[in-house]
Amino acid sequence: MNGNSGMQPIIILPEGAVRSKGRDALKANIAAAKAVADTVRTTLGPKGMDKMLVDSLGDVVITNDGATILDEMQIENPAAKMMVEVAKTQDKIVGDGTTTAAVLGGELLKKAGDLLDDDIHPTVISKGFRIAKEKALDTLNRIAADVSIKDTRTLEQIANTAMTGKSAERASKELAVLAVKAITGVAETADGKTDVDTDNIKIEKKEGGSMSDTKLIEGILIDKEKVHSSMPSKIKEAKVALLESALEIKELEGDAKISIESPEKLQAFLDSQEKSLRDMVEKVKASGATALFCQKGIDDVAQHYLAKAGILAARRVKKSDMEKLAKATGASVTSNIKDLTESDLGYAGSVYEKKIAGDDMIFVEKCKSPKAVTILIRGGTEHIVDEVERAMEDAIKGLASALELGKIVAGGGASEIEVSKAVRNHAESFKGREQLAISAFANAIEVIPRALAENAGLDPIDKLAALRSHHEKKEIVAGLNVFTGTIENMQENGVVEPLKIKLQAIKSASEAAEMILRIDDMISSGKSGAPPMPPGGGMPPGMPPMM
Repeated sequence: MNGNSGMQPIIILPEGAVRSKGRDALKANIAAAKAVADTVRTTLGPKGMDKMLVDSLGDVVITNDGATILDEMQIENPAAKMMVEVAKTQDKIVGDGTTTAAVLGGELLKKAGDLLDDDIHPTVISKGFRIAKEKALDTLNRIAADVSIKDTRTLEQIANTAMTGKSAERASKELAVLAVKAITGVAETADGKTDVDTDNIKIEKKEGGSMSDTKLIEGILIDKEKVHSSMPSKIKEAKVALLESALEIKELEGDAKISIESPEKLQAFLDSQEKSLRDMVEKVKASGATALFCQKGIDDVAQHYLAKAGILAARRVKKSDMEKLAKATGASVTSNIKDLTESDLGYAGSVYEKKIAGDDMIFVEKCKSPKAVTILIRGGTEHIVDEVERAMEDAIKGLASALELGKIVAGGGASEIEVSKAVRNHAESFKGREQLAISAFANAIEVIPRALAENAGLDPIDKLAALRSHHEKKEIVAGLNVFTGTIENMQENGVVEPLKIKLQAIKSASEAAEMILRIDDMISSGKSGAPPMPPGGGMPPGMPPMM
């Protein structure tokens, strides 16, 4: 007799749970990740197309920024979410190259799927990918060229490359100049290293005008209006005070009450409140301040006295804007009005209120060597302004990444072809199945120049062959000019990218691919209480047929 006869099946998962194991789980994950990569692949490069994304509320986003597309798509598949995380990580760390990272991750998994079909074990593929990744990173570091904050022309080329292919491309030269001026303005150099905090570059956007009306303000633009109509609208040689606390009488806390027995006492109480507010304004006036920015509220009575004193004031200014104002003007943020002195004041050559696209805004300009600046973005429609903002952020973060490492590489697929060549040669020094995985990694890297050619309507096979031929002759900066279809020197053409973008794209894409390759079992728990749906829809088991 069979010892197992009569045994009940052991159920360890909740009803409605779905489980796929082994190769089925791997294939499903690879297909999902590849689908995500294919979604953004057509947006790559100067000839890439845009995506229109419409959410459940009907809001429209038009962009070709990889991270924005994948975020707006609201992807649910767990493996596909890993590709989204690759793009988000790339965006957070270097700000550009999000499409490159996602496309590369998808291609690595596609090549891994081909190896799985040849019965190569996932751990062998992962090991080969790790070896190839290290070689790829070493090669990128070897072929990188130096860049410093003084290389204005090269920095403008980096910014221009970051914006190419986006809606902002029509005005990319002017915008690139603004991005470089902003970066060089807020950069701080110490011990020969340049450090750029991109948070010190504020980006404000207003519809109206055209992209070419975008301008750099050497100071801070506050999306607020002066609190009282009688205040001056323009102050030259302004002394700026930054106040963290409110210019108001404190409210009573808890259930505390004030008991007033007669009209005279009420009047005395109101007079004392007014005197307190007048004293606060006198304190501001005594410090010599002519412009006041308050993080909290300003009482109506205080507004009246500030206006009489000829002080321009704004209230409820964001904390982040207060910090930027401090860096731009050199003022100290004072937490208590009683502590405000002349030494706490900052300087701005001009503080004025101006109407932009129907909204009053306060400009704090002409500061002495400001360490915080503002870029005011203009454009014909809301969608154009949003896309120019994304392009400007890519340019600024790209410039910061280039200066952080002080290294750049050639674009146009040049660096990818050189890396692919080095990794392929490296594979020949290995015996066994790792060699196949390393070679597959080398082939996957070539997806970037391939996609550039495809998106430009060129023959990818011909162009890849031509690129390889040039690189075999040690022309390491030879890349594809997608506008002419010829192979040219990318450094001479000004098509350059920060080294950090390429390093991060390879790191995050290969690590995500390795993680997905190690998953051989997927368990998806069903919702409790709901009977599982049979494959292909239909009614749950046990349900009576509809009459």
